[in-house]
Amino acid sequence: MRNISFLMTTDQILDRSKSVTRRLGWKFLEPGDTLQGVVKCQGLKKGEKIQTLRKVRVVSVRRERLSAMLHEPYGTNEAAREVFPGMRGREFVSMFAKNMRCFVNRTKGAGVFAIASSRWFDFY
Repeated sequence: MRNISFLMTTDQILDRSKSVTRRLGWKFLEPGDTLQGVVKCQGLKKGEKIQTLRKVRVVSVRRERLSAMLHEPYGTNEAAREVFPGMRGREFVSMFAKNMRCFVNRTKGAGVFAIASSRWFDFY
C-alpha cells in the first residue's frame, strides 16, 4: 500500500475534516485505491520512523491546473475543502507552489482527489 503524507494537515486527517487534496504527479491514482495516510514519509532523520494516521480509500480523482484556484469563488471554496478556511484561492496557490517548489504557470495539472467526506474518500 502506498503512503501519502499529510504533514501540514495531520489533525484534519485524524478528525476527518479534510475533503480534498492536491498532489503533483500521482497520475497512477484511481478511484478505489487505498492509501496509508502518514505524517511524513520523506526526509526522515536516522532512526525516525513513519508515523501512520489512517487508511483512506480514493473515491474520485481529477486533474486540473493549479491556476484554476485563482478564479473566485472556486479558489476560496477549494482552499476551505483543503482545510485552509479563510484563505483565498490565490493565497493557497502561492503556499502550494512554495511548498511543492513548482511554478503555477508550468503546472500542467495537479492531481486532485479527496479524502475525508464520504463523497470523496472513505476512512476505515
